[in-house]
Amino acid sequence: MAVYMHHLFLTTALAVLAVAATAAGNDSDSAALLSFKSSIKDPTAALSSWTTTSPPCTAAATSISTWAGVICLRGSVWGLQLEHSGLSGQIDVASLERLKSLRTISFMNNSFEGAIPAFNKLGALKALFLSNNKFSGEIPDATFEGMLSLKKLHLSHNQFSGKIPESLVELPRLIELRMEDNRFTGAIPEFQQKNLQVLKLSENALEGPIPSSFHKLDPSYFAGNKALCDPPLAPCSSTSPPQPTATSPPPPPSGKNNSPSNRTTIIVVLEVVLGLALLLAVALLIFCLLRRRRSPRQDSLENRTPSSLQKKASLKDEIYSMQGSPEHSLSGVSRKQGEPATKLSFLKDRGERFELQDLLKASAEILGSGCFGASYKAALPSSRTMMVVKRFRQMNNLGKEEFQEHMRRFERLDHPNLLPVVAYYYRKEEKLLVSNYVSRGSLAVHLHSSTRRGQPALDWPTRLKIVKGISRGLLYLYQELPTLITPHGHLKSSNVLLDDSFEPLLNDYGLVPVINQESAEELMVAYKSPEHLQNARITKKTDIWCLGVLILEILTGKFPASFLQKGHSGDRDRDMAMWLQTIEDSSTDAAVFDKEMKAPENGVGEMAKLLKIGLACCEADVEKRMELKDAVEKIEEVKE
Repeated sequence: MAVYMHHLFLTTALAVLAVAATAAGNDSDSAALLSFKSSIKDPTAALSSWTTTSPPCTAAATSISTWAGVICLRGSVWGLQLEHSGLSGQIDVASLERLKSLRTISFMNNSFEGAIPAFNKLGALKALFLSNNKFSGEIPDATFEGMLSLKKLHLSHNQFSGKIPESLVELPRLIELRMEDNRFTGAIPEFQQKNLQVLKLSENALEGPIPSSFHKLDPSYFAGNKALCDPPLAPCSSTSPPQPTATSPPPPPSGKNNSPSNRTTIIVVLEVVLGLALLLAVALLIFCLLRRRRSPRQDSLENRTPSSLQKKASLKDEIYSMQGSPEHSLSGVSRKQGEPATKLSFLKDRGERFELQDLLKASAEILGSGCFGASYKAALPSSRTMMVVKRFRQMNNLGKEEFQEHMRRFERLDHPNLLPVVAYYYRKEEKLLVSNYVSRGSLAVHLHSSTRRGQPALDWPTRLKIVKGISRGLLYLYQELPTLITPHGHLKSSNVLLDDSFEPLLNDYGLVPVINQESAEELMVAYKSPEHLQNARITKKTDIWCLGVLILEILTGKFPASFLQKGHSGDRDRDMAMWLQTIEDSSTDAAVFDKEMKAPENGVGEMAKLLKIGLACCEADVEKRMELKDAVEKIEEVKE
C-alpha cells in the first residue's frame, strides 16, 4: 500500500509539474507576442484577438490557438502567419527571440519597410517569408549567419539592392531561395548547398555567367536580368576573337591567286553540297511522315525488351502496357522520343530535383487504380528514391492559372500528418501529382487485408494513435485552408497512409475545387454525406462526418456500406443509416469492436469513449453535429 501511495504521489506531482510548465510556457509566449504586437502598427486591428484573457496556445495535447495568425505545436508557439494584414512599423526581433519553439515566420503582403531586421538572432528558424513588403537597402553579408536550420527564405517583391549576401552561400539546409523583383546587382555567387533546388532571381540587375550548378533550372528563374548569361539563358558572348589553331584551315587566298577558275570550282562544290542536303531533307521528311502513321502504343511495345525475366519496366512502358485502357494511358504526356511536353512544377523541395522524362524512364510498377485514375511507384534512376505518380483525368474544373494558384496553396502546408505534394504536371486533358512513396501503404489495407497479407492486425494503441494523427492533420487543413468549404473532401481509409512508425499521413486532400463537379459528386466521399444526399450541398461540417465514419471503421474493422454500394443514392443513404444505427445500438456491447484489435480489458471503456465521439461526428443533422475543434479535443482526451 505504501509503495502504491508513493507511486501515486510521484505521478500526481509529475502531472502538476507538467501542467505548471505548460502554463509557464504559455505565459512566456503570451508576454513575448504582446511585446511584439506593441512594436508594430496594426491599422486594421488584425491582431485584436491577441489579449491577456486567453493564452496563445491551449494544452500541449491539442495545440489549438485562438490568436489570429499564431500556429501552435505541443502547446507552444511554433509559427506566425501574419499575412495580408496591413502591418507596418518595426519588427521587434528581440521579442520573437523569447519564443523558444518558433520555427516559421510569414509577414508576406504587408507594409513593413526599411532595412531587413536581424533575423539571425532566431537561429532555429526553418522558414522566413518576407515577400511583398517595402523592405529596402543593401543586405549586409552577415545577415543570415548562424541560421543553420533555415530551409526556405522568400524576399521577393521588395526593394532590396546591392549584392546577394555571402552568408546565404553556406547555409547547410537551404533548399528554396526567392529574391525576384528586387534591385540586386553583381554576380550570382557559387552556392555550396547540394540540395538548393529553387533559386528565383528574376527581375533584378544581376550580371555575369550563371554558375554551372544552376544550368538545369527553369529559365524563368533568371529572366529580367539583362546582363546574365549562360544556361539556362543565352551563352555569354566572347570579348575577344577566336585564335587560329593548328587544325584551323588557312585563310582564303587573296590577290591574283583568287582566279575565275577557282571561283567556278567553289560554285560547283557548293551546288553539289546543296543538292545532297536537299535530298537528305526530303528523305527525313518521308521518314517522319511514315513514323507519324504508327500509333504511340505500337512504337512503345516494339521498343520494349522482349525478356520474360524483366520484372519491372519503365514508367512509360508500364503505363502503355495496360492495353490501351484510358485509365492507364499517358499518350500525349511525352513528345518525340520521350521528351517531356513541359516541366514538372515543384512544390516541395525536400528531396532531389528531377524531370518528367526521369519519371517516364524510371523503373516502375502500378500500385492500383483508384476512383480518379491509376497510381504508379517509380524509382528515380539517379538515387533509386521511390516516388508515387497519380494520374487524374477529371481535374478540369479550373483554368491553368487558377489551377496553378490552387497548387501553390499546398506549397506552405507542413504538418507531420499530411503527405506533401512534391510536384505536379499540368496538361489541359490530364494532370499528374507526384508525392513520396510510403512503404506501409494505406490504412484500408491494414484494417481489411492485413491477415491475408501475413501482417499482424492493428492493436488498440496503434489505432488510437492513428485516429489522433488523422484528427490533427484535418484540423491543420481547416486552419491553413480556411476558404475551402471542405479542406479535405475525400477522407477515407484508403486515403490515409501509414509510415514506418504507423503515423498516419492524409492524402488526396484539397481536391474539391479542381475536380470536375460531376466527377466529384459521383466519386468523392464528401458528396456521400447526409447533407448532400438530402439537400445537394456540402458544408464546413462535411469533413467531420467523414472523420466520424472513419473512426467507426477503425474501431469496428468493417467497411462503411455506402463506400461499397454503387446503386442509387437513396440506397446508399439507407444502407449508411442502417450501418450507423447498428453500431449505435451496439455501442455498449464490447462485441461491436474489431476482434483483431485485441484490446486489454481496461481499454474497453476508452474505446467506447472514442466510439461515441465517432457517432457524434456522424450526426445526420448538420446543426447537431460536433464541431471539429471539440472533436479533436475529446479525441486527445482518450487514453490507451
